[in-house]
Amino acid sequence: MANQLSSRGDRFAHHDDHGRGTVRAVLGPTNTGKTHLAIERLCAHSSGAIGFPLRLLAREVYDRVVALKGPDQVALITGEERIEPKNARWLLCTAEAMPQRPDLAFVAIDEAQLSADPERGHVFTDRLLHTRGREETMILGSSTLEPMIRALVPDAQIVTRPRFSTLSHVGAKKLSRIPPRSAIVAFSTEQVYAMAEMLRRFRGGAAVVMGALSPQTRNAQVAMYQAGEVDYLVATDAIGMGLNLDVHHVAFAGLGKYDGHRQRRLTTAEMAQIAGRAGRHHRDGTFGTLAGLGAHGAEFTDDEVYSIEEHRFPPLTRLFWREADLRFGSLDQLLTDLSCPPPRPELASPPEAIDLAVLRQLASDPDVAATVRGERAVRRFWAVCCLPDFRQQGADTHARFVARLWQDLARGYLGSDFVASAIAQLDNPAGDIDALQGRIAAIRSWAYIAQRPDWVMAREEMAARARAVETRLSDALHARLTERFVNRRTTVLMRKAGGDALLLPVRLSDAGAVLVDDEPIGHLDGFRFVVDPLARAADRKLLLAAAERHLPGLFTTRAAALIAAAAMPDGLALTERGLVWDETVVARLEPGRSLLEPRLRLDAALDRLAPALRDAVRAAVTDWFTRTLNRGLAPLRRLADAAEARESGPELRAMLLRLVDGGGVIARDGSGLDRLDPRQRETLRRLGLRIGGIDLYLPAMLRPAALRLWLRLAAVRTTGSNAPVAPPDALPATVAGRAVPVGYRRAGDAAVRVDLADRLLQEAHRCRLGAAGRRVYLDPARAQSMGLSTAGYAALLRAGGFRVAMPRMLPDGAFGPHAPPLWDWRAPRPAPHPTVIAAARPATGAFAALAELLR
Repeated sequence: MANQLSSRGDRFAHHDDHGRGTVRAVLGPTNTGKTHLAIERLCAHSSGAIGFPLRLLAREVYDRVVALKGPDQVALITGEERIEPKNARWLLCTAEAMPQRPDLAFVAIDEAQLSADPERGHVFTDRLLHTRGREETMILGSSTLEPMIRALVPDAQIVTRPRFSTLSHVGAKKLSRIPPRSAIVAFSTEQVYAMAEMLRRFRGGAAVVMGALSPQTRNAQVAMYQAGEVDYLVATDAIGMGLNLDVHHVAFAGLGKYDGHRQRRLTTAEMAQIAGRAGRHHRDGTFGTLAGLGAHGAEFTDDEVYSIEEHRFPPLTRLFWREADLRFGSLDQLLTDLSCPPPRPELASPPEAIDLAVLRQLASDPDVAATVRGERAVRRFWAVCCLPDFRQQGADTHARFVARLWQDLARGYLGSDFVASAIAQLDNPAGDIDALQGRIAAIRSWAYIAQRPDWVMAREEMAARARAVETRLSDALHARLTERFVNRRTTVLMRKAGGDALLLPVRLSDAGAVLVDDEPIGHLDGFRFVVDPLARAADRKLLLAAAERHLPGLFTTRAAALIAAAAMPDGLALTERGLVWDETVVARLEPGRSLLEPRLRLDAALDRLAPALRDAVRAAVTDWFTRTLNRGLAPLRRLADAAEARESGPELRAMLLRLVDGGGVIARDGSGLDRLDPRQRETLRRLGLRIGGIDLYLPAMLRPAALRLWLRLAAVRTTGSNAPVAPPDALPATVAGRAVPVGYRRAGDAAVRVDLADRLLQEAHRCRLGAAGRRVYLDPARAQSMGLSTAGYAALLRAGGFRVAMPRMLPDGAFGPHAPPLWDWRAPRPAPHPTVIAAARPATGAFAALAELLR
């Protein structure tokens, strides 16, 4: 036996690549374009094959190559699905199903660093060592593989490729804070479902990608995400193996997984492989964890963050190896070969894989061993033991299934009726998620069985039936994933509480949802609790009871947050609905003593607060409102204060109050300006009022924020047709239309802002004064640049006291340009002072009779 092992080791030691073309190892982190390069090289050769780690990745690349070469030239070879045209020259395979064909011009193995994987590493190591293309061989993988390549494939040319974009750690984020175009990676089916459900509730939905889905369902999910129908993707760690998606951020739902033997923490290389899905091509990406899951060790360490961001990982020191050049003389001989030690120190024996465990268990059964006689039977029996354990039920259960399968195969083929019956029993899309998962795992086993040409009669028909059933079951599972898990939530609530609402922990999420044991039961609309409309009628009593016991505490917390927000200048907002905080109306405006002094009425929902807390909320909201008015309407506030002064006099007081009610603008005509004495006019100047040719206005009020705030207050006192017209947000120079907004005046077919109208009139007066009393031509270019028409400019000039003299028409037979219209100005007649009016007015009544008697 020692001599046999020695001779086999010698064959390994003398293996070389002479005469087998060039061997290149293309190494680097994720997002370096390694797979894309391999596809280009494949298509550049007359024939070739690429081995992938996942069936769904092989299917994705198969579709791409078919688009380039045509369906008759490309084959897909996996354990569960085979599309093999007769003249196929380009093969896309899983690593396990990759054929050993020396006639292929090009061969590539993707994700070759999986040679260090305890479960599948020996397969990748065998492909790395022995699978070669006639003209070119390409080994794709992580840079950690470089020392092993140099030791085991010394003739290989090593090419290192840099990552196209940077990858940055952003720490932990709550699920509600995860940005759009993110992938959430979970490590169990249950966790995938939980993440997808929460994202559906708070973010409109998520696409789901798992290795258990059929290619059709997986493609539909990815297409939904890529098209932007949903902004989130929830996936298992299968996403780390070469799927190219438009992902900006990767969030880890955990940093540990069950690897088939034990629960362990991910290695930094595994973390980087998954995180590297973010920032594909030249877009930078970020990664982090989900906060609030409570899992121990769910945060990246500083060393792990450094390794992932800088793409620096410990090099691989050993690859897993298992003898692939097996002898099938007997079961004992086969077991000896599968258990022999590696021939080189760079190689290590892997943990016992499930195929070897099944072989060892069945070989120890005398009844089974008695049916395996001869090289052909041993070879066939080993192929049956290599059936993957899709159901993940362990070696014992899987061995029993393999034993039943061998009972039929030992006698020949599986009958088509038998296989069709087994497939038909699984063709049932009804049931819950667990039932569908079990059926999908079972149909994957039968899809694998049906692909074997020496196992099943009518292989192509049975394989097509198995694929069709798998597709229907996967589509049904996809449908379940998109439904709301009302029944599941109810089961959790009843199991936790047992009907006692006090046992249910209640908290408020950042999104405003009321959560009972992390299950949403409703939401707070301001200070009102709204039960989830999807809750069944039988659950409402328990949900309401749980919420009512805890709502006072939640309301107190929200009230404290409202008081804190009211201390900030932008903590609240004044809208048409009233004072709004966190999209909730907390108070409404009612008419008060004056426009600048409306009354605040708290929303009725705040009556649920304790009296002292409600008073504190009222004081905080009132203080915020007063500060906002004093800050935004300070010019009008000064006018109102001046109107209250005793020395102002009735004429000035009336004018100031009209200015406040007009938003800081009134027409000069009829304003009472001529009745003011010089001292009162000086008061107007100190208050910032500009006395224009046709308007009195406060320049400080001709600003968007100030006018918006004034309009909010004016809407409280005036409604309907009497309500002031709001100007456009940007306060343009002119506004078309019949309505005249606040701060504007009519000028022909448009309205012009009063300060700009005043500027135009001042320019007209400067031109007039420069003409020394003669009529003058006034160029309308400046007005036209503001948006006024020539007729609108003329209307504005006439309103300002200008008169036009139209030129005479040219006589008959005369030619030349028309003379322009000329303008002059006549000062308006000043209104007499009130005392003059009183003196001129004839006395009437009793005082007139008394005056007559005194004469």
